[in-house]
Amino acid sequence: MKIIPAISTKRIAIKLKPAAERMAKKSHPWVFEDSIIKQNHEGEPGDLAIIFDSKTNKFLACGLYDPDSPIRLKLIQFHESKKIDSDWFKAKIDDAKKLRRSLLRTDTNSYRFISGENDGFPGLIADVYDNVLVIKLYTHIWFPYFNEIAELLISKSGCNTAILRLSRNAQKTSKKLGVKDGQVIHGTLENENVQFKEHGIWFTANVIKGHKTGFFLDHRHNRKRIGELASGNRVLDVFSYAGGFSVHALAGGAKSVLSLDISKQALELAKDNAKLNEHAGKHEVLEADAFEGLQKFIEEKRNFDLIIIDPPSFAKSKAEKPRALIAYKRLAQLGVKCTAKNGILVLASCSSRVLADEFYAICERELTATGRHYEVIGKTLHDKDHPIGFPEGAYLKCAYYQFFD
Repeated sequence: MKIIPAISTKRIAIKLKPAAERMAKKSHPWVFEDSIIKQNHEGEPGDLAIIFDSKTNKFLACGLYDPDSPIRLKLIQFHESKKIDSDWFKAKIDDAKKLRRSLLRTDTNSYRFISGENDGFPGLIADVYDNVLVIKLYTHIWFPYFNEIAELLISKSGCNTAILRLSRNAQKTSKKLGVKDGQVIHGTLENENVQFKEHGIWFTANVIKGHKTGFFLDHRHNRKRIGELASGNRVLDVFSYAGGFSVHALAGGAKSVLSLDISKQALELAKDNAKLNEHAGKHEVLEADAFEGLQKFIEEKRNFDLIIIDPPSFAKSKAEKPRALIAYKRLAQLGVKCTAKNGILVLASCSSRVLADEFYAICERELTATGRHYEVIGKTLHDKDHPIGFPEGAYLKCAYYQFFD
């Protein structure tokens, strides 16, 4: 398979500061630019950077060089020197598939096949929607290896069609290589809106223009749980996007569901997804800012039996974390005031810079401050196809709070 022209790479010898060396010994996949104290020559994207122990001069780890990122090295092999070739990629992809086996035994034909650093492929993800594989690159370090990786992923997934998605950073290089975001690289795509199932519920992903690869798969197990809790309830889905929680709630027998999102386009997707499944509940959508929408419900004394608040990442950088904590605090305050007696409030975060314990502490402090009696009935992290391979990889956290008054 030849999608990208051949790109030659070279090897770079690297030595690190003591703190960074300790992290590499712990198999942490990131090495920042200021952690490098010695390298034998300049590197190009995708060059193989080999880290040697500063004391013994023995192999410590190796990874791909990224001259355009503050995370200068993305490490992929630790402790034991191995040749990074087709056999190495095949072994990694086989390991990833084994981790997903139990999920694929359910009534589900959509999953994350490769989850970046957590599966040994920093900056590369691959999602499957029925028989369509979507590979997304967040960095150009993978271009020299892309042809063989894509061929392996297509073969191992058994998909008939494959799509290449590129981040803005990767697109800067892709034009020179003759590839573009949304390109069909294998098979044919009859419709860019691909239908797929998760736990028996139908959805659609736009694999060409949709966010990420077309859908957010990491909350799958939480969406299933919402469906189990929804029967007979009035449900509010805040930051609903394409209606993942809304659709499961409707399929689970919710009396009514209100999908709230600031994006009109996202709400249209939510309505379309709801129509794919049989349900008797009433489905409404509200185009509004989440904070303003919740405040209006409070002023109108309108409440709900089951509320899900699942915002986008508020802290994509370290500098954004203080504002993110304030936002989570405010959402907890607003959410509890909109939760009916004996209702359930579900609060989630996908900000990797906000640790799970930190997020839960913020939520529970605000809930306790209201004086309402509640019980924690569940806390979850990622679904099975989103393994956690290093601390920063644990970005998703979700808590369920049941109120008794």
